[in-house]
Amino acid sequence: MDLIAFIAEYGSWSWVVGGLILLAIELIVPGGVFVWLGGAAIATGLVTFLVPMNWPMQWAIYGVLCIVTIVLWLKYGKKAINTKTDNPFLNARAERLVGREASLKEPINQGFGSVKLDDTTWRVSGSDLPKDTMVKIIGYDGTVLKVEKS
Repeated sequence: MDLIAFIAEYGSWSWVVGGLILLAIELIVPGGVFVWLGGAAIATGLVTFLVPMNWPMQWAIYGVLCIVTIVLWLKYGKKAINTKTDNPFLNARAERLVGREASLKEPINQGFGSVKLDDTTWRVSGSDLPKDTMVKIIGYDGTVLKVEKS
């Protein structure tokens, strides 16, 4: 009942302060939900500044605004984030090399060697092969390319 007394005493300001607290929580615990809950609380505070009303009506407005903002975010907002990119391998350098062929810079001994691709020397794994053998990249494990003789 202390929360109800707080809202009754401070009215609109309690919603604005509560909304700001929820926005601050979003900074600490990111997830996207507290943004909409905090925005709904601030909007409720602004509405109650303009139109004084009792606390059950304030909670009803807050509940409706929470549902509306979250539903709108789920319907429209996530689509804007999950857009296709023109460079899907930007942060997957090893993945974009699969299928390429290269000459061994160092022989593969005891399962490991190296190749030079573009401006980078990559560690490779595969069956033992001599230097300058042409290999095909068939996969990767972290930053180690898996190769086979081509």
